Amino acid sequence: MKNFFLTLSLISVLISCSEIKSTKRIKSIVNKKDSTAIKHIFNSALTNGQCYQWLAILSNNIGGRLSGSPEAQQAVDWGEKLMKELDFDKVWLQPIMVPHWVRGEKEEAHFTVNNTKINVPICALGGSIATLENGISAEVIEVKSLEEAEALGEELRGKIVFFNRPFDDTLIRTFHAYGGCVDQRYSGAKVTGKFGAVGAIIRSMTNSIDDYPHTGVMSYGDLLDEEKVPTAAISTKAANLLSEKLKENPTLKFYFKQSCKTLPDAPSFNVIGEITGSESPEKYITVGGHLDSWDLGDGAHDDGAGIVQSIEVARLLKLNNIKPRHTIRVVLFMNEENGLRGGKKYAEEAKKNNEIHVAALESDAGGFTPRGFSFDESGKNYDLFMSWKPLLAPYGLLDINTGGSGADIGPLKNETISLFGYRPDSQRYFDYHHASTDTFDKVNKRELELGAASMASLIYLLDTYLD
Repeated sequence: MKNFFLTLSLISVLISCSEIKSTKRIKSIVNKKDSTAIKHIFNSALTNGQCYQWLAILSNNIGGRLSGSPEAQQAVDWGEKLMKELDFDKVWLQPIMVPHWVRGEKEEAHFTVNNTKINVPICALGGSIATLENGISAEVIEVKSLEEAEALGEELRGKIVFFNRPFDDTLIRTFHAYGGCVDQRYSGAKVTGKFGAVGAIIRSMTNSIDDYPHTGVMSYGDLLDEEKVPTAAISTKAANLLSEKLKENPTLKFYFKQSCKTLPDAPSFNVIGEITGSESPEKYITVGGHLDSWDLGDGAHDDGAGIVQSIEVARLLKLNNIKPRHTIRVVLFMNEENGLRGGKKYAEEAKKNNEIHVAALESDAGGFTPRGFSFDESGKNYDLFMSWKPLLAPYGLLDINTGGSGADIGPLKNETISLFGYRPDSQRYFDYHHASTDTFDKVNKRELELGAASMASLIYLLDTYLD
């Protein structure tokens, strides 16, 4: 009997060892298959990529694409036509109504020191009202935060409030620096208007010290019309100069003029294309970026890059004969910059139609060198996603961890979906973000193609391993 149990134990050990070896062998085969597929994706993107040529058309032929503008509609038509030419299984337009703000004539600003007029570069913030026809001139109060402005209260009456909190340059992740400053751009006018200020000037959201003002959306909150004040961004170089001169002459006056206005909401569209899934066509994996951009540059990095990379994802899958199990849906979202109407509408329609979205990936951080992905999900797939690091590491995709995803796919969030944000190198992004310098010539072809291949590889893995 003793020998029987000993024999049984030995058999169990041998079976267990055999199972472990079998598991390792299967895992090795799977990893080799995935590694080969990803290599082919990158090879295709780098030798036969199309996204750079598409971006040239979007940026140079159409240009800045502010929601409600003729250029935004041209971009819609371009995106729909391109996806049809690429033989997507289905392409359609999803109607939405979007805000329609227009900049008007080029803004003017100056201040005078010792009878010397110093012109400074400014640009109206998106959603701001205009100044009086002849502009406004007033003394300036400099503050570093919304809280400081609140504390000054009635001292702001009749003044132009100058928000001058710079990026924290010690933060390696520049998006964290942006997040630490952007509240003054978004809410500066809301805080100062209620205390009777006559205008607000906001330091541009960038690490760079230059003469290019950076626009962006702002909000008046629930202020009454008579409490709303014209609000503009000032370049960082001019902000530093103004701050210096205010210390020497606290009563100097600042003049600025802008003629922007908000028109009635305008009709527009999300552009959607699909590759039908072979096994679970009723389940969706979405990849996209936002088609609109600010009007100062041509929106090459923000977010033309994300648009063409997302379309290229689908082309690379088709080119490499990868037949996805789930339906892959490419979405060109409209109105991320000043309303998020496209992202909200897409999620609303998905919910209404009882669509099952298992994952979504957004590219909205520029077309720079790939660094990785951040993901936002319930935690059930954490180990799975982290296990892909060895497959992606050879391509420089080393930064893969939990974090945010993207503004447009955010409304899809629920307990089951996995949301991803593509994360390229961010050190140069805020040199161009929302400025006239965001132009096609600032995009490197190889970096853009590497990003498209990185995104396609992640979509391949999500499609392969998610239910």
